Amino acid sequence: MFLYAWVMYEALYYGVLILNTQDMFEKGHIVCMKNSKTVQQKNRSRRKKMSRAINSQKEVSTKLTKGLLDLIIMQYVSIQPMHGYQIISKIRKNFGVYFGPSTIYPLLNTLEKKGFVKSEWNMNTDRPRKNYSLTSSGQNMLNFTEESLNLICRKITAQPNTEIKMEPSAQAAVALIAKKNRSAQTSNLELQIR
Repeated sequence: MFLYAWVMYEALYYGVLILNTQDMFEKGHIVCMKNSKTVQQKNRSRRKKMSRAINSQKEVSTKLTKGLLDLIIMQYVSIQPMHGYQIISKIRKNFGVYFGPSTIYPLLNTLEKKGFVKSEWNMNTDRPRKNYSLTSSGQNMLNFTEESLNLICRKITAQPNTEIKMEPSAQAAVALIAKKNRSAQTSNLELQIR
């Protein structure tokens, strides 16, 4: 009752008439006189802002996961051989993003064609499964990519005019990959000329 009297006093003092204040008070709303919004309306507005922030964070996480999906898969199969469904489940569990079989299996086939992963059929279970494991070429690519991502992160957070150097192992991997790419391009050019 005191709150109602105080609200009416302020309304008369400032010359503002607030309609339905008694109804709002009876329903459990606390009235904020400055902008005539209830506390529940303010909380709803805060929840919307927080929801937008969480959604944008989720969107960034999803984009990064999509962009690095082949590396994530190579990292998983470097730890232990896995079949496709295990990879799908682990990605969903760890990243909260679902990539279906129509995404994962073609990517595994591409990685296998490039020589980064190899597959073997496991017939020792109830259902035959194709297990994927990382090759030495895949391990080299994984190490190189990890070093490259670390380099990018250091460049982003580095002060201006700071030179960032790559480790010798990463330099060797870069040189090896560049050499393979040049030889592949040269062989493609020879095929096109013939």
